[in-house]
Amino acid sequence: MGKFGGINKSILLFLLIHIAIKSVIFSQEIIDKPIQFSEERKQLSLEYLKTHYDIKQEEPIITPRMIVLHWTAIPSFEESFKAFDDVHLPDSRAGIKDASTLNVSTQFLVDRDGQIYRLMPETFMARHVIGLNHVAIGVENVGGENAPLTKAQLKSNIWLVNYLKAKYETIVYLIGHYEYKNFESSDLWLENDDTYRTDKIDPGVDFMNKVRAATKNLKLRGAI
Repeated sequence: MGKFGGINKSILLFLLIHIAIKSVIFSQEIIDKPIQFSEERKQLSLEYLKTHYDIKQEEPIITPRMIVLHWTAIPSFEESFKAFDDVHLPDSRAGIKDASTLNVSTQFLVDRDGQIYRLMPETFMARHVIGLNHVAIGVENVGGENAPLTKAQLKSNIWLVNYLKAKYETIVYLIGHYEYKNFESSDLWLENDDTYRTDKIDPGVDFMNKVRAATKNLKLRGAI
């Protein structure tokens, strides 16, 4: 095999392909559209970490170990964003308000046209999955049972999974929100409140199967 500038051609080809793949992974645009993250939200987040997980720290930072895909059960981007923006949970979420008044949130929100929005720093704790918020990056998709997720959203979720795995080597799991209870017996699960559980079906088994099939090369683990 010939050489190019002292570099074996097969090695050079491998490097060029690797660079090309990385370029594709990081080519899609993420728009920053931050929700309110005031000092009060920060303190509520730290309180949540302490109360639910016995984690005491100065900043609400996480080391991501998993990606959790969701749907918002709200048909429009505007209303979905509004649901996460306030610092406090609305009265309509009385079922989980006893656990904390901290509003639900997510690191990413994907609109129906596939546009990806980053709502908060990727390694800030978001309240989106019981028992696992301290290790989970959330991806919410606008839609639900009455507004099925779109092909554009599927494509963007696949892209996001690749993006996040390339950025954070610590990520080893990819799950749908409906699978979170399977982790109750795992070392990752830290929830202190045995009565704090909700039943979930999002983002749907079919959607998860398609994302997993398209990202199987990443060798991410599913629900335990």
